[in-house]
Amino acid sequence: MDGFEVSNRVSGTVHGNVIQGGNVTVHLEPQRRIPHQVRPPRRTFVNRERELAALTGALGRAGRDGPAIVVFTGLAGVGKTELVAKFATEQAAQFPGGVLYADLKAYRHGAAVDLAGVLEGFLRALGVRVPDVEAERFGEFRTATAGQRCLVFLDNVEHAAEVRALLPTSGLLVAAGRQRLDALRMDGAEVLRLERLDETAAAALVRGWLSAGRGTDGEVAALVERCAGLPLALNAVGSQLLGRSRLSVGQVVAELADWDGKLAILNNDEGNLRRTYDPVYERLSAPARALYHLIGVHPGPFVSAELAGATGVEDADEALDELSGAHLLDVVVDDGPEERFQAHDVVRTHAHARARELPGRAELLAGIVAYFRGRASVADRAMGSRLRVQEPSGDDLPGFGSYAAALEWFQAERADLRAVVEAAAGQGWHGEVWRLCESLWPLYHGRKHYEDLIATHRLGVESAQWDNQPDAVVRMRNQLARAYYERREFPLAAEQLALAAEQVPLVTDRRLAGVLYETDGLLCLADGRTARAVERFTLALEEKRGDGHGEIVQSYNVAQALIADGRAEEALAVLDEARARAVDTEDTDMLMKLPLVRARAHRALGQFDLAVEHADACVRKARELKQFAKEAQAHTLLVELAEELGDAALAERSRARLRELQGRYWAFHP
Repeated sequence: MDGFEVSNRVSGTVHGNVIQGGNVTVHLEPQRRIPHQVRPPRRTFVNRERELAALTGALGRAGRDGPAIVVFTGLAGVGKTELVAKFATEQAAQFPGGVLYADLKAYRHGAAVDLAGVLEGFLRALGVRVPDVEAERFGEFRTATAGQRCLVFLDNVEHAAEVRALLPTSGLLVAAGRQRLDALRMDGAEVLRLERLDETAAAALVRGWLSAGRGTDGEVAALVERCAGLPLALNAVGSQLLGRSRLSVGQVVAELADWDGKLAILNNDEGNLRRTYDPVYERLSAPARALYHLIGVHPGPFVSAELAGATGVEDADEALDELSGAHLLDVVVDDGPEERFQAHDVVRTHAHARARELPGRAELLAGIVAYFRGRASVADRAMGSRLRVQEPSGDDLPGFGSYAAALEWFQAERADLRAVVEAAAGQGWHGEVWRLCESLWPLYHGRKHYEDLIATHRLGVESAQWDNQPDAVVRMRNQLARAYYERREFPLAAEQLALAAEQVPLVTDRRLAGVLYETDGLLCLADGRTARAVERFTLALEEKRGDGHGEIVQSYNVAQALIADGRAEEALAVLDEARARAVDTEDTDMLMKLPLVRARAHRALGQFDLAVEHADACVRKARELKQFAKEAQAHTLLVELAEELGDAALAERSRARLRELQGRYWAFHP
């Protein structure tokens, strides 16, 4: 038909599937993922009928008067995690709400566990909103699990209070740890001690992987005895028997017996770990042995081929395969950008003991710290230009292909990065500490990990002071102030600003005064002093003259303050100039953020269609960069705009994406 154009485009931002037919458009709600966070069991699993029956029985009690609780205690390596992995896989259909897993060891800092951090991961996996206020996450978790029958598995539990804090409203909670947790009987828990495999079951495990006709019954029984019936130890020894067809079971037993007289017993309650693991270690290739040393020295929980290679491990991929094949490493089940591995507690204990004897232990730790400092510096720089006190480092390390790739690496290595900061502080490597902290800003601020920021930056402040670096002291205190500001702990933020201001006469880079004006401006906005905020941001802008990115950031802040002060027309003029500079300098981060402030200015002027257009632009850019917190802010504004416009379809599209963001990713500010 002349004069008409046919188009299959759908206006607005659409997430999920759209079906068009005639005059009908159907938007399909994105399907919620059902989490299954427990790894599959190993093929060598045997026995444990009594314990599996106890778990199955607990299913019948789940939901009658709240969640059922089952607790397994026992030695490390006895098979607690493997038992629950077996049960969770076989009974997955019984948990339509999903299977959640947390290794509390990864969240334990000193004597305390970051319970709010555990809940952040659970809520994200369940697809529900993660409150900014950490104390509210406990109630949100109970609400989320009230109508969902789920399995929660907590590994490496040390105290009953940790279990009580993480109880779902319905379903089954299984806890595993070395400590006796009899206090949980008061909560209705069934507490069972997982014993070593008996001779028959352990022999069945060995026969499961030993080729037919290899090893007499007596030799197998002796091997079981030498490995103390621990499945982890039996599998480690067995992997080497499988790999060396000429090695007889009797020879292995003789070697294990010989080590009894050569090695001291480790001072812990696990028994003689060295009797089992030293022979395994001695048979490793040179690269695999070097990787084992790395595991023993590394303060964080994860290792990768890149870390291994950077710290001197030759043939890192082959070494990782060798340790994985020997049941000394497990692949980490997550969405990280590269394959990462984690060692069992028993293995880390033994690896630590072996590494303690290394003459180059301190040099290896220094290499680990240097790798993470360099890699963090590379990732930070890949996320855009900003004021940095330190000189660039890590140029000999691989780069990142995009802003989003750098952010994803930061997120995957979060636990390692915090552990490395703390280890460097313990060694008194002050320059490494504050430099690492400075580079971690885009991770902690972009993904709202403010508890980590506060813990590391307290060390960063102290290290910058010891290092006699006034510029770094100001930087550390300002980043610490921003964390307190985001948590709405305004007096603590103001205190850090005042302490930072004392250093300003000593700084060599005057732009640092600008960052303090900026944070003070945010505090003014928070308590309604809008005119004062405009003044502070304007001062920050003057201090940043000549710093392209800094000028754009402060123009962005001036515009926000002008809008709050009822001067939206002035804000648009400021934003026009800032956007032109951002385009010229290819400032990716600010090209994402500027449209959101422009949308707010148009809304203040009653220009709702323009407001929607610019909020949509922020959504597209934020999603491309995986800056989900900023995307969520834009969708929150779109919902408000849609309600003012009476656009139900737009409101529902943004609400659907918000539900996905708030549950699947992390806490953010609406």
